[in-house]
Amino acid sequence: MQREGQTAGDPALAAVTGGPGHCDVLELYLSDSRRLFNSMDPAPFRERDLDPEAAAYIVEWAEEVPAERPLGLVVRLGSGPVAATETAVVRDSVHDYFQRRAAATQRRLQQMLRLGRYSLLIALVFLAVVVVIGESLASVVNRERYAALIEHSLVIGAWVALWRPLEIFLYDWWPVRAEARLYDRLGKMDVRLVEASAAARPVDGGEP
Repeated sequence: MQREGQTAGDPALAAVTGGPGHCDVLELYLSDSRRLFNSMDPAPFRERDLDPEAAAYIVEWAEEVPAERPLGLVVRLGSGPVAATETAVVRDSVHDYFQRRAAATQRRLQQMLRLGRYSLLIALVFLAVVVVIGESLASVVNRERYAALIEHSLVIGAWVALWRPLEIFLYDWWPVRAEARLYDRLGKMDVRLVEASAAARPVDGGEP
């Protein structure tokens, strides 16, 4: 990974960053562009998932970049000159992968919020029923201490039922929204393929 201040004199990185301070760029060194994708995925190349390790690496890097800064990806290939068509295919494939991840995460967020609304409605109805039942039992039971114990136990049970919807609305939803926004950013990042210089080519076969 290289950030602003480490890219001077590199035309490929300058094309992505657009100048100092404009964009954060991640560099990957691969022997072949196909290594960026999951070879076990039977889908057409453009719809193929990224390699799990490469995707996790890109996501972990992007999480460290401030949200207001654009992202860029430079893939340096050791397989020789890079055709413009290959660059376009890889760029579209990377964008499509993260856009699909963003859409799936957004759907998960919507399902979570829908579950929270239904759970909250059920819990409130349960709370109202429990309060009515508790007051009714309290009027039936002769001893005041036993009546208070029954009423308080039912009310505590009702508040416990409220915990799940409160957990969703207070804690669970915002990390999922942040994840969807991150994937959306990655689905729009500039992707470039360039030929790795002989000095820059990795000796281990081009693992990301």
